[in-house]
Amino acid sequence: MIEFSSVEYRHPNGVLALRNIDLKIRKGEVLAIVGENGAGKTTLIKHTNGLLKPSKGKVTAFDMDTNDESVANLSRKIGIIFQNPDHQIFSESVENEVKFALKNFGFKEEAISERLEWALNFFDLERYRTTSPMLLSGGEKKRLCIASVLAWDPDVVVMDEPTVGQDFIQKERLIKIIQMLVSKGKTVVIVSHDIEFIWPLQPRVIVMCGGKIIADNKAGKIFQERELLNKARIVKPQLQELSEKIHGESSGAFSNIYDAKQWVISKLKSD
Repeated sequence: MIEFSSVEYRHPNGVLALRNIDLKIRKGEVLAIVGENGAGKTTLIKHTNGLLKPSKGKVTAFDMDTNDESVANLSRKIGIIFQNPDHQIFSESVENEVKFALKNFGFKEEAISERLEWALNFFDLERYRTTSPMLLSGGEKKRLCIASVLAWDPDVVVMDEPTVGQDFIQKERLIKIIQMLVSKGKTVVIVSHDIEFIWPLQPRVIVMCGGKIIADNKAGKIFQERELLNKARIVKPQLQELSEKIHGESSGAFSNIYDAKQWVISKLKSD
């Protein structure tokens, strides 16, 4: 669906940010991209809808060469939620921020109204309908950006650090949203330093370091490799650490806190 073939990207200042990237993003998967700051994660995802064009190599999305397509055309299918909401928000009110893309993509007024109401209510933004987005908190701005993208229902949703400014409840809600999207056949790409948020989703994980992809595997495999994690400066998920201490091995690691809790309860009953 989205494919990188021998992609390199050099910033205007001459810095090489991506090096020989070969990657296939498949329909209906959750893909997490992890690595330290400056590893090239955000640069990579900006290539998915043509915000950046490769200096070398080729990126295709839905059989379209991103070099030949407009960002507007690609964005109808691939929605990106930026790390910094202030780089995405520009309308004078929360309502108009959500409606902007819907209008530009040609949705009918009835559909715009329905999607607007869903977005505002689902993301707890209804009370800010007429408020300037610039007056919202950082977490509220982030939710507005997510709501605005999900409102037009793209086939691929790319989230850059989606949990910044979000409390536990909002993170849990976001996990459920991602699971819902995948159940509908959508593809979700997540760039995040929040390993504890990523872990319950059990995604395919790619690890980046120095502009390269140095590992690509299931979460359970990636987070067992201490040498790899140390190289990329990634902390192992606490639930996996807990499982290893309990079971003495990394296989069968808890995927969420509820599984861990049930294990402890069953152990206490058996004792």
